[in-house]
Amino acid sequence: MRKRILFLAGVIVSAALFAGIGITLATDAPDEISILDPAIEKHRKGAVKFNHKKHAVDYKVACTECHHVYKEGKNVYKEGDPVQKCSACHDAVKSKGKVKKLILAYHKNCQGCHKKLEKAGKKTGPTKKCNDCHEKK
Repeated sequence: MRKRILFLAGVIVSAALFAGIGITLATDAPDEISILDPAIEKHRKGAVKFNHKKHAVDYKVACTECHHVYKEGKNVYKEGDPVQKCSACHDAVKSKGKVKKLILAYHKNCQGCHKKLEKAGKKTGPTKKCNDCHEKK
């Protein structure tokens, strides 16, 4: 009985440590990020102000929901890995195979997540109007 209690306590302490590390890594990023990739030569809309801290800490969105490095069809990105610019893999002009062009990748990721939450009847961010996310130029 005592061994079970010690084992359970060890599991709880370990989980708390891993959660603390995750929150610490997530909070090392800027609180807010302005998404306006210079790889896109002509922007029709203004930048998107993305509150990284709210998504990572308050909403507990896993890093791998946005950040990814695919190898053999699997996302091998791990929390704490360096973050590349999206344009390092996503071309600004055209999609290449399964890799969406940059603007489609941004929209699919952000809008897709918000629409999924909306469909599930959960609180979410904007899903319909461009200017709900994009600043006016």
